[in-house]
Amino acid sequence: MVATCPSDNSADIDQTSFWDSGNLNWDAHRIGWAIAGACTAATVLISFFSVLGHCRNYTNRSQQRQILRILYMPPVYAVISFLSYRFFRDYTYYSLIQVVYEALTISAFLLLLIDYVAESAHGHKAENAIARKDKKRMLFPLCCFRFRPTKAYFMYTVKWAVLQYVIVRPAVSIAGIITQALNILCESEGFNVHFANVYLEAVDFVSISIALYGLLLFYSLTKDELVGRRPLSKFLAIKLIVMFTWYQSFVLSALSDRVLKATKYWTVTNIADGLNALAVCIEMIFFSGFMMWAFTWNEYKRKPGTPATSIWRPLWDSINYADFALEIFGSLRFFMCGASAQEVAAVDRKRVDFGRAFGVGHPQKGSKLRKPRSESASD
Repeated sequence: MVATCPSDNSADIDQTSFWDSGNLNWDAHRIGWAIAGACTAATVLISFFSVLGHCRNYTNRSQQRQILRILYMPPVYAVISFLSYRFFRDYTYYSLIQVVYEALTISAFLLLLIDYVAESAHGHKAENAIARKDKKRMLFPLCCFRFRPTKAYFMYTVKWAVLQYVIVRPAVSIAGIITQALNILCESEGFNVHFANVYLEAVDFVSISIALYGLLLFYSLTKDELVGRRPLSKFLAIKLIVMFTWYQSFVLSALSDRVLKATKYWTVTNIADGLNALAVCIEMIFFSGFMMWAFTWNEYKRKPGTPATSIWRPLWDSINYADFALEIFGSLRFFMCGASAQEVAAVDRKRVDFGRAFGVGHPQKGSKLRKPRSESASD
């Protein structure tokens, strides 16, 4: 018999409305509701002006479409947190939807960094910018291995390491929504092996760890080329949102049944979730302002006398994820089918695995790498 999770919601439901008998009904929940709504509105307003600045000065499509996607993060988090506070009985569903946008933001940030590096390189290719890089050690905890960034498959591996999270995180959220509906997710039980939450958390942890590792590996390799672009500030603007939401959720869960006490209509879990959602709504005001500074449109100001660009093309570019699909498909095609001679002159058409991509393994028997004379001389 499959174990089912005990309900996180109280059996009693508050039947009163916000306006009760012609007067405002200001209980603690409704005060929080008003604060969350006002903070969400402020976040949306700040982000609107930031997005509008980029849309009216849309002079670099490849970079600014990624920036717009990143700028959407605070309002997306604020709106979903407001809804999860207002409809607290369905908090789990909203939280599973919310974290999906983290995967999109991290992937957009990688593509933005790649474009920054490629901007000053010959042929507008990031591969040319790292062509003179020497063989390097990988980051902790894989620092005993070395990789050669000049190999063509390095960029494919880095892209796939990050972009796989765009596939895995939505899949985990879909599985979470299904198991929550079947009453077998049970987040409140933590890492109980009898429920689905522990397994979904494990998959998500591995996936995001790989994504962040790939992102940090690329940054460590190209930090000299990124001078003047404030990449650390941009990265913190993204990751601090995730860190704040995760840590405060952890702290509030730890306070359950110790400091937090249930009420007639709110269980301890409802209160912890509600406080977390309220805190997120407040925090997003500051993060939207931080992002406006970190991803300023002043870097892309149109030339004097040039008319402002229409806002519709930038907005469409920002929600059209065809570039993500092409990058994912290109990386999969390379690892599954090999690459053309024009793409990778030094490697045959046989399948390339992770070990060969980073130069930490030995070619299998019968598999030979053919190096052109120029590369053989440089090695």
